[in-house]
Amino acid sequence: MRSTSLPVSMISAALVAALVGYGSTIALVLAAAAAVGADAGQTASWVAAICFSKAIGSALLSSWKKVPMVLAWSTPGAALIAASTGVDIHQAAGAFIFAGGLITLTAAIRPLNRAVNAIPTGVASGMLAGVLLPFTMAVALHAASAPVLVLPLIAVFLLVRLVNPLMAVLAALVAGLVIAFSYGGAPPPSIGVEWTLLTFIAPHFDPATLLGLGLPLYLVTMASQNLPGFAVLRANGYEPPVTEALSVTGVLSSFFALFGAHTINMAAITAAICLGDDVHPDRSQRWKVGVVYALVWTTLGLSGPVIVPAILAMPPEIIAVVAGLALIPPLIGALVSAFEAQATRFAAAATFAVTASGVAAFGIGAAFWGLLAGLLVHVLDQRKRI
Repeated sequence: MRSTSLPVSMISAALVAALVGYGSTIALVLAAAAAVGADAGQTASWVAAICFSKAIGSALLSSWKKVPMVLAWSTPGAALIAASTGVDIHQAAGAFIFAGGLITLTAAIRPLNRAVNAIPTGVASGMLAGVLLPFTMAVALHAASAPVLVLPLIAVFLLVRLVNPLMAVLAALVAGLVIAFSYGGAPPPSIGVEWTLLTFIAPHFDPATLLGLGLPLYLVTMASQNLPGFAVLRANGYEPPVTEALSVTGVLSSFFALFGAHTINMAAITAAICLGDDVHPDRSQRWKVGVVYALVWTTLGLSGPVIVPAILAMPPEIIAVVAGLALIPPLIGALVSAFEAQATRFAAAATFAVTASGVAAFGIGAAFWGLLAGLLVHVLDQRKRI
């Protein structure tokens, strides 16, 4: 007889996956909100909206396709936003809607899908590595300027990483909170336990921002999040419903952008927590972890008025270091992928260098110019080989 019960292991896996995903990169999301000038209400709305977006998408796809579909916010996308300059929250909302629309179109239009897949992996990874590099470098800079605040965080991160790498950033965040509100001088946050309210943010579709932020956001979300997420599902014996997943995440990303949220996508690392045999012995019942995961994210979204003010009250050095530590594993993966194929190494290096430089021209950010430089070098290299 097939078991339809909900084992404790399933609840535990969903809870751990959600807490790891939230705790390890929430500082980066807050940095992204600060970079585009979001005020406290808009920042809280951003966090709540993206939590609800992930919850709805995970529950809908898991229960519909009977596959454990675990969604995440775009971590490299948040880094890209945090690195942007000269963009306000309304222009950012327009870029988020644009990126979500492109994800939806990718599901519907095969030529667009093929065009994205035609971008060399090395070039796409070089762009991602260039976006992530300044954040990881900031860890050393802040360690030198504020050693009393930062060095204990790094120590906690390194020690916990030896035991459980997935929990290392979450442990550093907890340590950061303890330091901030003990000897770090952070004022007690004004916390009122109330229902989270979503704040409507009127989008502004600025062409330069759509090209400089919206298009790179779409590309890094597809290349560094959705594709690995689908690969994790396949590695665990599931055939991912690619069209449905892209359609749902694209539509939800565009809708919740009206409340500040950036893109959502397939999870990869945290998804692995929810897909193993230890989650549920019956593979046909394992889809329920997506529903439990959705309930946890709904709770986290509703808890924003408690969690977000506490993190925002931390010294900026601590927030920056936690974000930088969280981005070390993605940076390693991006660098390895960028320079793995010999044929595209020079193009990847050009992409990486231009993106990491932070150069902006005509109001368009460095990620776009890095991608353009890499593609140009790649085309020239291809012509040379003909």
